[in-house]
Amino acid sequence: MTSAAPSPDPSGFPDELSEFTLQGPVGTLEAISDTAERPCARRGVAVICHPNSKDGGTMRNKVVTMLERSLRESGLDTVRFNFRSAGESEGAYDNGIGESDDLAAVVKWVRTVRPNDALWLAGFSFGSYVTLRNAVALKAEALISIAPPIGRWAHETLALPTCPWLVVMGEEDEVVEPQAVFDWIDSLEPPPELIRMPETGHFFHRRLMDLRGSVKHAIQDWLPPLRD
Repeated sequence: MTSAAPSPDPSGFPDELSEFTLQGPVGTLEAISDTAERPCARRGVAVICHPNSKDGGTMRNKVVTMLERSLRESGLDTVRFNFRSAGESEGAYDNGIGESDDLAAVVKWVRTVRPNDALWLAGFSFGSYVTLRNAVALKAEALISIAPPIGRWAHETLALPTCPWLVVMGEEDEVVEPQAVFDWIDSLEPPPELIRMPETGHFFHRRLMDLRGSVKHAIQDWLPPLRD
C-alpha cells in the first residue's frame, strides 16, 4: 500500500509499493518504488526517468508508468523519481546536466540498498536522453529508450553503451521526428534493438498495452537470474 506521506531516505529497499524522498544534489527528490512478485522476481532494479519537466513531465506520466509496469511484471524491482523542478522535487530545471546528477544520486542509493543487483536504466523522451547520457558512466547492465529525442538534445557525442539496449519509437511521433531516430540508429555500430510501432505518436495513445507487451517480449533474454 502506498504510504500516506513521503518518508525520507529509506535505509533499505521498500518491500512494497512506497513513496518516499531521497537526498539529491540540490535538495530532496520524490521517488516511488515497487517490487516484482515472487517467484518471478529477478536480481535487478530498473531506474526509470520521465519526460521534460518544462513540458509537464513527471514520474506519473502514463508512458513512464506503463514502462514501469512492464519491467516489474518481467521480474525487476523498480524506482521512478521526479527530476529537480518536477512535482515536489527541489531545484531548478538544468537541461539534462543537473538531471544527470539527480539520476546518479538515485542510482547511488539503489546500489547502497541493493549492492548485488543488476542496474537497468530506462527512460521516456527527455528521460531517455538522460539515461543514455549516463548509461556508460553508471555501468548500466541494460538500457531502454522510449522515443529518444534525437534533434532536440545532442546525442552525437554521447558515449554509447555496450550493454543490451532497446529503442521503441512510434512511427507517427509528432514531437520527435521518427526518421531522424531511425537514421541515427542506422549510424550506430552496433545498433540497439529497435521496435517500430506503427499508427502511434509520442505518447502511444491507444497503444500503451502494445508498448507494455513489446518491451516485455524484447527483454526476456536479458533478464538477470531469479532472486533467491
